[in-house]
Amino acid sequence: MKKLTILFIATTLVALASMTAIAGNNGPAEIKLSSRMGDVALNHAEHQQLVPDCATCHHEGLEVATCHNCHDTKTGSFKAKQVFHKLCKDCHKNDAGPTKCKECHIK
Repeated sequence: MKKLTILFIATTLVALASMTAIAGNNGPAEIKLSSRMGDVALNHAEHQQLVPDCATCHHEGLEVATCHNCHDTKTGSFKAKQVFHKLCKDCHKNDAGPTKCKECHIK
């Protein structure tokens, strides 16, 4: 019985440590998206608070390095610009975020 209790406690501690490590990796606090219209500085930390489900933006998961890896290279895939504009502007319209070009694109 003592060995079972120790095994249970050890397993619980490993699980808690793993969850803490995963939860602590929130990515960069800010993401800069380059564009001819001007760079877009995305406050990633703020968006994580407003949109708690990562899959809302990261539909392919967090393993994909950048959106451009698929959206600007795969045949039949929407261009990244189209995806950003649709996703960001639709959400911003619903939640009173910026929707005009120069509100996000800064030269």
